Amino acid sequence: MVVDLARLEGSAAELHERYASAQPFPHIVLDEFLCSDAAKLATMEFPAEDPDTWLHFAHVNERKFSNTDPQAWGPTLQTVLGELNSPRFVTFLSEMTGIPDLMADESLEGGGLHRSVKGGYLNIHADFTVHPRHRQWRRRVNLLLYLNEDWPEEYGGDLEFWSSDMKRCMTRTAPVGNRVVIFTTDADSFHGHPEPLRCPEGVSRRSLALYYFTEEEAPVERSTDYRARPGDGRRRLSIYLDKEALRMFDRMKRHLGLSDEAGSAFLKRLERIRSRLRK
Repeated sequence: MVVDLARLEGSAAELHERYASAQPFPHIVLDEFLCSDAAKLATMEFPAEDPDTWLHFAHVNERKFSNTDPQAWGPTLQTVLGELNSPRFVTFLSEMTGIPDLMADESLEGGGLHRSVKGGYLNIHADFTVHPRHRQWRRRVNLLLYLNEDWPEEYGGDLEFWSSDMKRCMTRTAPVGNRVVIFTTDADSFHGHPEPLRCPEGVSRRSLALYYFTEEEAPVERSTDYRARPGDGRRRLSIYLDKEALRMFDRMKRHLGLSDEAGSAFLKRLERIRSRLRK
């Protein structure tokens, strides 16, 4: 057993009240989410950075690595994935969030293991709304499970939730190990960790990201909506232009079947060009 589902199910009504009343949008933070031994093993098994198994996303609005191949994960991480995508857990999520008929995404589109190293960040955004491979799947819930061994406050990397008008940060949550954050994804569920990480070289901010969907006849399709913060100044234009470029790639991905691997390869080439220009 990696998650005490009986305990969660027994607290579903109480957790729903906390979830539904949270601001600025429905969410909940749960510590000691995995059973103790499972948390330790999953953290130890977190795979090392490898260009053959990690996708590279480096552009104006984010700088991180992603791994969506569970075959490259250790056995405990695979078990955690299976548990969190299981019908029983997904049923609990529906009860806690109040969103009926949630579905897990076994393809891990946009999710999987995430790693951010020193200087890494993710600008404030609202997530894409429709699964690229399933046009009737509307994205409804995010689950972020942090798998950091030790995360002092000075490293930064807090998950920020912003008001719907993007005028202020409403909550900050440190990426403490074995902490899970679950939240509803809507057009105004603005979140991210926009400040570059201050962790030492060789240390990374690590998490498992899973997304859950409902099936609808004609959900509104929208790409990831990055937003500038009030203090971003001149960066506002580059954030907007980068968002529009990514929107074009998203359309090609949906209609031409382009893969995240192709996008990662393109961003790597673009980053090499930027590095040469900076020199």
